[in-house]
Amino acid sequence: MRLSRLFGQTLREAPAESEVASHQLLVRAGFIRQLGAGIFTSMPLAQRTIQKITAIMRDEINSLGGQEISMPVVQPADVWKETGRWYQIGSEMGRFKDRAGRDMVLAMTHEEVVADLVRGVIRSYRQLPALVYHIQTKWRDDPRPRAGLIRVREFTMLDSYSLDRDAVGLDLQYQAHYDAYFRIYARCGLPVVAVQADTGMMGGKMAHEYMYLTPIGEDSLLFCDNCGYSANRQVAKVRKDPPAFENPEPLRKVATPQAKTIEALADLLQVPASRTAKAVFIMAKVEDEQGNANDTLVFAIVRGDMEVNETKLANLLRAKELRPATDDEIRATGAVPGYASPVGLSDVTVVVDELIPLSYNLVAGANEEGYHLLNVNYGRDFSAAYVTDITAASNGDACPNCGSPLSLSRGVEVGNIFKLGTRYSDALGCNYLDESGVSKPVVMGSYGIGVGRLLACIAEEHHDERGLSWPASVAPYPIHLVFLPGKNLDLTGVLATLERDLADAGLEPLVDDRVESAGVKFNDADLIGLPLRITLSERAFNQGGVEFKLRKSDQAFIVAIDAAVGRAREILRSLEDSASIHQDKGTI
Repeated sequence: MRLSRLFGQTLREAPAESEVASHQLLVRAGFIRQLGAGIFTSMPLAQRTIQKITAIMRDEINSLGGQEISMPVVQPADVWKETGRWYQIGSEMGRFKDRAGRDMVLAMTHEEVVADLVRGVIRSYRQLPALVYHIQTKWRDDPRPRAGLIRVREFTMLDSYSLDRDAVGLDLQYQAHYDAYFRIYARCGLPVVAVQADTGMMGGKMAHEYMYLTPIGEDSLLFCDNCGYSANRQVAKVRKDPPAFENPEPLRKVATPQAKTIEALADLLQVPASRTAKAVFIMAKVEDEQGNANDTLVFAIVRGDMEVNETKLANLLRAKELRPATDDEIRATGAVPGYASPVGLSDVTVVVDELIPLSYNLVAGANEEGYHLLNVNYGRDFSAAYVTDITAASNGDACPNCGSPLSLSRGVEVGNIFKLGTRYSDALGCNYLDESGVSKPVVMGSYGIGVGRLLACIAEEHHDERGLSWPASVAPYPIHLVFLPGKNLDLTGVLATLERDLADAGLEPLVDDRVESAGVKFNDADLIGLPLRITLSERAFNQGGVEFKLRKSDQAFIVAIDAAVGRAREILRSLEDSASIHQDKGTI
């Protein structure tokens, strides 16, 4: 491919709305163009890299016995209604009606479609285990698309779905995917870690996320360097050592003017935050038995030195959505914003963290402007509908396994795997007959990698101040062949021969044949970031050949023309061999 014919162009400046390096560089290097919020076109260079990424994916999933299929992007809502997710998923789902007035869905995932296939195809235990996958477009109407390809609304994903007779079979396929995903990321040159995760809208009994650790990530992750515990903050647990027993003291009201925050209250009363009870009012959208979503006011109580984990709270309540309650909604219960507590309230769903009943003589709101209560004790002064772990883990908290301090990192989720169990099989009637003729539900797993997000994270990991620097395994072209026309020599014939010989050797180059200065061409070569740059110029030719330079090196050297193809093949093979990085897989 010649740059003069390449559809697209490089840019000197990054778009004003770009926030992160990968977004800036992928636009500047001509890989992507934005059509709308969270909607991008993959240009020819990006498409070639995507094809290499998906080839790696196919290779690894095929090695597990995967069979590739293609499932529709547009789906009838009926199957989503059968599983209940039509009612559970909020505005992120793309919904519309066809010309006959039937409810339709733009696919955000394909569990329902797979389950519909299974109930029509799988009849006997002899057909299990099975593994199907596809690489397909999805739509999620994310309210906050950002960071280029890292958070989008339309995207392409690898989805694979395992089908088994029982939990033992699922465990085997889950472990196989767990390992295969590490191989995929390693071959793409992206370091990742796997952490325990919330099953979220997917449901099921277990989930892991693959995280690329980076400060630009929106996910918070907790790690224990001592025992290897790792989890997304959404589900991370911590060891909570209860305070020493105290005899409950009499309840007493004290004036606390302007002390509407835990910090102000603790400072005023000269007590640690751990001696206070933090009140958080949440409006939860919870389904009733008829499937109708109703707003329920929830009063969550944690110790003042801790934070409420909304994911844990939503899972506990089976809530479709959570939002902060308004001051008017809080006052309607008899509570006072800034001075609220569950003492004396009724008709409110109270949820307390498991540490609250073990913490004595706490300071809590008096539900009166400017006043708090001293010596509030669970059981005597108030009770709760739920007592469970609802706190968010933080940096330095004790590991739940060994008690060592946890460390907090940021990350971007680049893949996830789920043990779905029979959640979808039960809903859609996906059953098989075992050896005894007994009908049993098919046990399912779901596994996914976002292709565009993976591409963006590779770009985020492999770049410098000059531009992108692709691993050889996923570079759109292996070689950037820069042609600098001579003043005294006509090298066009040499260029054509070298271009043909490289292509014949399976090393198709990207040829910069434009009428531009050497500086512009070299800057664009660095910006696009192909692994090997070969420069054909009069000066290099007079020195005996062409100039070779690796993208990751500042050193250039001359290689004879007749040895150029062999030397390029040798270098690129070496780069390919070293591109696959070592990944510490941890344990499930």
